Amino acid sequence: MKDRLNQIIQTKYKKDLHDCSNEEIYNSLLCLTKETARDKPAITGEKKLYYISAEFLIGKLLSNNMINLGIYEDIDKILKEAGKSLTEIEDAEPEPSLGNGGLGRLAACFLDSIATLGLSGDGIGLNYHYGLFKQIFKEHKQYEEKNPWITDQSWLTNTNIAFDVKFKNFTLRSKLYDIDIPGYGSGINKLHLFDIETVNEAIVNEGIAFDKENIKENLTLFLYPDDSDRAGHLLRIYQQYFMVSNAAQYILKEMDDKGYSLDDLDKHVVIQINDTHPSMVIPELIRLLQMRGMSFDQAAGVVSKTCAYTNHTILAEALEKWPVEYLEEVVPDLLPIIYELDRRIKEKYSDEKVDIIDKQKRVHMAHMDIHYGFSVNGVAALHTDILKTSELKPFYDLYPEKFNNKTNGITFRRWLMHCNPKLSSYISSLIGEAWKQDAEKLEMLMQYVDDSEVIQKLLQIRSENKKELKQFLINTQGIEIDEESIYDIQIKRLHEYKRQQMNVLYVIYKYKQIKAGNIPKRPITVIFGAKAAPAYVLAKDIIHLILCLQELINSDPSVSKHLKVVMIENYNVTKAAKLIPACDISEQISLASKEASGTGNMKFMLNGAVTLGTLDGANVEIRDLVGEENICIFGKSSEEVISLYEEQTYDPGKLYQEDALIQELVDFIIDKQLIKIGDPENLCRLYKDLISKDWFMALLDLKDYIAAKETALAQYEDREAWGKMMLVNTAKAGFFSSDRTIKQYNQDVWKLNQ
Repeated sequence: MKDRLNQIIQTKYKKDLHDCSNEEIYNSLLCLTKETARDKPAITGEKKLYYISAEFLIGKLLSNNMINLGIYEDIDKILKEAGKSLTEIEDAEPEPSLGNGGLGRLAACFLDSIATLGLSGDGIGLNYHYGLFKQIFKEHKQYEEKNPWITDQSWLTNTNIAFDVKFKNFTLRSKLYDIDIPGYGSGINKLHLFDIETVNEAIVNEGIAFDKENIKENLTLFLYPDDSDRAGHLLRIYQQYFMVSNAAQYILKEMDDKGYSLDDLDKHVVIQINDTHPSMVIPELIRLLQMRGMSFDQAAGVVSKTCAYTNHTILAEALEKWPVEYLEEVVPDLLPIIYELDRRIKEKYSDEKVDIIDKQKRVHMAHMDIHYGFSVNGVAALHTDILKTSELKPFYDLYPEKFNNKTNGITFRRWLMHCNPKLSSYISSLIGEAWKQDAEKLEMLMQYVDDSEVIQKLLQIRSENKKELKQFLINTQGIEIDEESIYDIQIKRLHEYKRQQMNVLYVIYKYKQIKAGNIPKRPITVIFGAKAAPAYVLAKDIIHLILCLQELINSDPSVSKHLKVVMIENYNVTKAAKLIPACDISEQISLASKEASGTGNMKFMLNGAVTLGTLDGANVEIRDLVGEENICIFGKSSEEVISLYEEQTYDPGKLYQEDALIQELVDFIIDKQLIKIGDPENLCRLYKDLISKDWFMALLDLKDYIAAKETALAQYEDREAWGKMMLVNTAKAGFFSSDRTIKQYNQDVWKLNQ
């Protein structure tokens, strides 16, 4: 390994290892890692999974791939001998901008586990050049800039495979790039990313503005382009059809290459539709099979036995419904097929709730997936139960056999072995290495729950990780925090249902308490990390309020020694890997019934953070695993929340008027101190929304949340007891390995290698 690395460096740079820059070493390790992956066998099987997703938030790949290929420790040792730091070299790697939040990170974890388990399964998506966007803060507001990541030397490999994709007014030629997905101690699968030959990065103006109608040049520039206007909606449909048409053509090409009959498509292929973005793969496959000579009945029949759908949301607005006129504008060739699929459903079922095309002439993508797929799954026990009994009940009544739950999971290779090497090594010293292959073996840590020496060591590791995060924040944002403070962290996409606004109201509560002389026993550092969608006005207002409070509090010496607020700029996978190992309190405070699962909650739990959360998503299963005494639960139940929506009886104005504390905290949003720092328009809009609408009921749970957080802060002072809570959380996290999730998908849905 050492000889080969030196050989690559000599060839590329005519230097010795110790004379190279971090960027030169990174590029050399990139070559070495790709070479090593080529020597590993491709994973094959009689039946193959194609996991189609708009997002794959893969993060930086160097260390993850080296761990999975079994060369990480050797390389680390070689670099140390040359006086180099692998951690610093990783900083030279650009982070792929291929995802937004939990949906994309989950897809990345799944690809890792599919390969690790030796299952034949590839990802299919788009090669976004600028991804979501790079977030920057100016004048206490979020601004968006392009986020380029594709360099001359990258993980992308040009396959020279291309397809024609026909739209209404023109045809685009695709270009396929592959990224290797090495399994841990296993073979190689692929992530297939389709691009266009005519993409033009130069059309992006200031920020992320570009001509949304110039499809031939913009199609693969951005993930989730602004859809606040008709052109944005159409661009999303162009992207989605381009993705699924390429996917369908690639799948049929592989069937042909292997000599399989298309009549046996479902025997050799399973397609997982990850959320509704890839739904058009159903009519597109039917169209292509008809072109190959199949009857409509035959094509629809085989496709229905091939496609499975994962629902990721309970939010009705997130279940895509595209107007027929938009599809007519972009993909008219699909409409006769969609009309026929809808006609058959209407002929069979009288309930309008299950129609594919509704009376407003909108195509319901999820409805098409459920009718013409063989499996529908939710992503946490509570989520699936709500789908069956509420949101998708009419479909569950028709197809109870299709519905199943697959609670999400995370890859422990990245979210413990890589991001928290101190804890990972210590765990191995206590229980051996077997947990790396079988995460359930973390349960063996429970034998140390009363071992004071082990508890102290866990607390020491957390302390070291907190110091590292402190230094990282000094280096990256010029903010200094107290490593002895409690790190209270909420990092996730900025959305009202995730209720960052409720956390902000707690910050106001604590600020006012300190100003009144009620000093906390220990300083508190409240850390946020989140991007708001460019057109999501209220989400941006919440970020503005956080940044205003950050300035107000951090510049007040009487408060800042007891309370600090930090908003992480351009939160991404790399920054998550710094934050999660240092976290004390994990904020999982979404309104009950609204978070399908969450995966951040699992990452924090795995690294020993204590969850402060509602009984929502996978928090329910975390509570069941660790017990009531090792988690801090608050808030209304999902049943109570669903009832409030159904009865339309929630009134935030009444709460505001009748509760002096709630009124005091909400009023502070437009206090002269904040108005002086911030923009009155943003602050007043958020204030008015909270007291008139508050759609995700932050005020409903606010006082219960404050009480629960105060309880958690008090519990933290018993360091031995808190250390035990940390140990229990890590020990019980094995269930949330994505390896377990994928085994269940394979056993119940995909049936690969069976």
